[in-house]
Amino acid sequence: MKTIHSDIIQFRGNHYDFGYMQGERIKGSITVKNRENQWKVRKPRFSIDVNETKGVITRFAPGIWDELLGLREALEWPMEKILQEFGGYRVDYVRSGCSIMTGKDYMIRNYDYHPKTYEGRYIFFQPTDTGYAMIGPSQRVTGRMDGMNEKGLAVGYNFMHRKNPGDGFICCMIGRIVLESAASVEEAVALLKEIPHRHSFSYVVYDKSGQTYIVETSPRGVEVRQSTMCTNHFEIMKEENRNHLVDSKRRLAVMEEEKPENAEEAFRLMNGSDRGVFSDLYGSWAGTIHTSAYLPKEMKAWFALGGDRDPVVFDFDKWLEGENVSQVKMSGEVDTDIPFVHMDEGADWFKR
Repeated sequence: MKTIHSDIIQFRGNHYDFGYMQGERIKGSITVKNRENQWKVRKPRFSIDVNETKGVITRFAPGIWDELLGLREALEWPMEKILQEFGGYRVDYVRSGCSIMTGKDYMIRNYDYHPKTYEGRYIFFQPTDTGYAMIGPSQRVTGRMDGMNEKGLAVGYNFMHRKNPGDGFICCMIGRIVLESAASVEEAVALLKEIPHRHSFSYVVYDKSGQTYIVETSPRGVEVRQSTMCTNHFEIMKEENRNHLVDSKRRLAVMEEEKPENAEEAFRLMNGSDRGVFSDLYGSWAGTIHTSAYLPKEMKAWFALGGDRDPVVFDFDKWLEGENVSQVKMSGEVDTDIPFVHMDEGADWFKR
């Protein structure tokens, strides 16, 4: 078992200063060193056009562009490199797992992916210039793996495939844009229909109304359905599905059979290492690294690293009122010896 951690980062202020602060934190970090080594092996399958990327980002969430400018200032990198690392537009993505369940008052999500991509940052951000405040774990610094905003809108996403990518945003930046810009599930659905998608993902959106929408997206189209459970296959755009769906359908069947009555039961189902949804397939890009829960009516967020854990509970309402959380770090254990990008040397793709 490996002990892992996530840093808790809290910030109130404008997007530029938020970006600058984050750049200062990661400058010279093991995360940056590992990422630089990762790029030496996996060459970008995309091109960077600064003006085009700026135009697309500012169309949907202008504050994020200011955040990128703050990162550039702190890191003293050219804008092309900032966009390659943190821009979230046209960047390639690989396979992963993930399972999401919603209920009367909750959305719970298992984030299943590869340790060499996990950056271990849990963010509270309250902007003073534009966009909604949000809480949740980050990916590629500016993106969000899942999260909830000040309006009580929660979002998570599940990977489908990366065949025939298009020009567009990757999943973590889309999650961030939705949290930044949408106040309800209806607004989130409308935004997901408009955003250009690079790959095929399902986005699950949930808010205080208790309504859940699953938005099936690909570079070729967007479809919307209502359900309370989602794994890694489309129900409408079936022509977009991968050939191997056995595990995705198995996890969905487990969730459908259990039918938990409340958030606590649902969290145990998702986070229990012996319950059939939690995954230890870390070497196959599909091991459960964290379990997140969002309770919009209570404006609370739960979070656990690894399996079989009691969640850390955050009162987002109190934080929005100015009461910072006292913790600076969360820890947990996962059953793998694979290095994590934010903790271990050698979290790259070189063969050893």
